[in-house]
Amino acid sequence: MSVFTPVSSADAERLLARYSLGVLERLEGIAQGVENTNYFLTATTGEYVLTLFEHIPRADLPFYVGLMDHLAHQEITCPLPMRMDDGGMIAEVNGKPACIVTRLPGAPRGKPAPNDCRIAGEVLANIHIAGVEYDASLDNWRGRAWREHFAQSLAPKLSGAENELIAAENRYQAMHDDTVLPQGVIHGDYFHDNVLWDDEGNAGVIDFYFACDDALAYDIAIGVNDWCVTPEAQIDAARVHTFISGYESRRPLTDFERELWPVMLRRAALRTWLGRLGYNHFPRESHMTIPKDHEFSRRLLEHHIANARDLESTLA
Repeated sequence: MSVFTPVSSADAERLLARYSLGVLERLEGIAQGVENTNYFLTATTGEYVLTLFEHIPRADLPFYVGLMDHLAHQEITCPLPMRMDDGGMIAEVNGKPACIVTRLPGAPRGKPAPNDCRIAGEVLANIHIAGVEYDASLDNWRGRAWREHFAQSLAPKLSGAENELIAAENRYQAMHDDTVLPQGVIHGDYFHDNVLWDDEGNAGVIDFYFACDDALAYDIAIGVNDWCVTPEAQIDAARVHTFISGYESRRPLTDFERELWPVMLRRAALRTWLGRLGYNHFPRESHMTIPKDHEFSRRLLEHHIANARDLESTLA
């Protein structure tokens, strides 16, 4: 979340005229994140989030918005897209496609405790289970082809050691076939700052704009690489156990998922590192943005590589 395209109160009022959400009371830009323009929007009927899609292809937007609508009606606590008076969920603001969704209560927990990890694992499994009945699909645009091509784009910006590490990991990942793993709709960005906790300890999930079809274990690894690591960029085995325990209380892992677990952890760390290197070396002009720490992701990948034999035991 960021503000790349300014939205005035007059712009918001014109947009609201297409909905039955009442009159605009407040509009406030959101700095967190780096992909879309986001505003908190308060109307007389409640609190919402207005998102302007800066780079997502318009043809892909029905997948993301439809997924939130589907999950919200499957008892997943997530933003519910609002429908305009004509029934559509995707509008346009200042030349950008946009949508309005409900604003979830609560806030992220900066330092997830073990029980938070258990609940987070269970919630992720519930998303995977609910996604089985979603009748749309979308390939992961940050899959193997992107990892290898984007590494070439970054190469002139990086040190020799960084390029060597990325090239070696891409070769390693190319050796492993994840089509043997259960596939489905994944969140794709299941970091702790995308889970909001209300006053009663209930967890709600936001930011589904990296969702796609991919290996479910890869999604778990993305989550573990954020929820279950130390400030020194190392795996916290105790928190991994609780995260996986929560997940398996809803959906047990397969033997293949256990076998390829170290590969998925490394793939998730590489994806995150490449993405954050991109935000650092190819910054986008924004009125409000909070940068991400790409060095942490590099250290985490190095940790996974150095401790490959121990990673499987984190699932025990």
